[in-house]
Amino acid sequence: MLNPFSVLFYPKRNDIDKQEKIPLYVRISVAGKRSESYIQRRIEPSNWNSKAGKAFGATPNMRELNRYMDGIRSNLYKIHSRFIEKDVFFTAKDIRDVYTGRDEKVKMLVELFQEHNDELSRLVGTEYSAGTLQRYKTCKAHIENYLSKEYKRMDIPVKDVDHKFISGFEYYLKTQKKCSHNTATKYIINFKKIIRIAYANDWISKDPFVHWKANWKRLEREFLTQRELITLEKKTFTIDRLEQVKDIFLFCCYTGLAYADVEKLKADDILLGMDGRRWIKTRRKKTNTRSSIPLLPAAESILEKYEAHPLIKDTSIMLPVVSNQKSNAYLKEIATLCGITKNLTTHLARHTFATTVTLSNGVPIESVSKMLGHTSIKTTQHYAKVLDKKIGEDMEVLMERYTNL
Repeated sequence: MLNPFSVLFYPKRNDIDKQEKIPLYVRISVAGKRSESYIQRRIEPSNWNSKAGKAFGATPNMRELNRYMDGIRSNLYKIHSRFIEKDVFFTAKDIRDVYTGRDEKVKMLVELFQEHNDELSRLVGTEYSAGTLQRYKTCKAHIENYLSKEYKRMDIPVKDVDHKFISGFEYYLKTQKKCSHNTATKYIINFKKIIRIAYANDWISKDPFVHWKANWKRLEREFLTQRELITLEKKTFTIDRLEQVKDIFLFCCYTGLAYADVEKLKADDILLGMDGRRWIKTRRKKTNTRSSIPLLPAAESILEKYEAHPLIKDTSIMLPVVSNQKSNAYLKEIATLCGITKNLTTHLARHTFATTVTLSNGVPIESVSKMLGHTSIKTTQHYAKVLDKKIGEDMEVLMERYTNL
């Protein structure tokens, strides 16, 4: 639905000059909101026809003045049509500023987001990962859908983003896109970067995020216990796809590598360390940080098992890894067959390495952080908190036993 638009010329009768003439103004109205501008012309009050909004008379001066105003009206309608064609939000002031030449190029939100993503795409592989680019692309798509649904627009000026827009976007992500609280927060943080770019470049006068703060919900990270890990190790499958996925999962449990890093693991990533043992030394695909992991015997045996596998033979790839989607689907079958009630995923293996394999066996948290390739030890501390909770639960059982003596 188009907003009502009108153009009206009128004199300011209380501003009479020495020649007893009054200035003429044009008033632009959009959706009931007005903006006005002096048109650089004056007229004697008796020569103005208020009802018609034009000059009286057929003298050359009056005819020229009316043609001049007709030209202004025509230009204003053309500017209005251009805004309509772009399908962007605009005000009477925006039309006035374009006509008077006082407008700067209005930075549009989706346009700015796309510029950011284009720049980021050129840095994938050097400063950013493909996963980071994908998250920003997804966030931009969510912004576009939100604008279409809630604002009925394809784009809006970035200066129109306010706290209400941010809160509405967060609510939209949680209700319409069914995002969890933490997932929605991640998208808002991605969006926040775009707004901060606009603020740093003075395209907006204030930061609408000044009263918004990320609030994370603590999640319980699942992992396999030592008993579950042994159960999985001892289980042998006659179905090749299940046996293969089980072994890759166990390799992740004993190395802490994420699915994307196991998938790209090459012979060049395994080096002989100063201790005479073989180490995995690779950069994480997600963060590009360095991971240094000594190969445990269980991991070594899996590498040996698949060194002649037809899918990787004559390549530098170390393990035959199927897609993440298939892996997670097969892991659900494996869990059922092993009597494991936890939701097995490729990422749960990484949690298992952090808790059951390393921290539970006294490996210092600093070393675990280095092996996991975390950019901050705070990330690794989440696993330590999980272990503290487990210890507390175990001690609670002990307390009850001694209480009942």
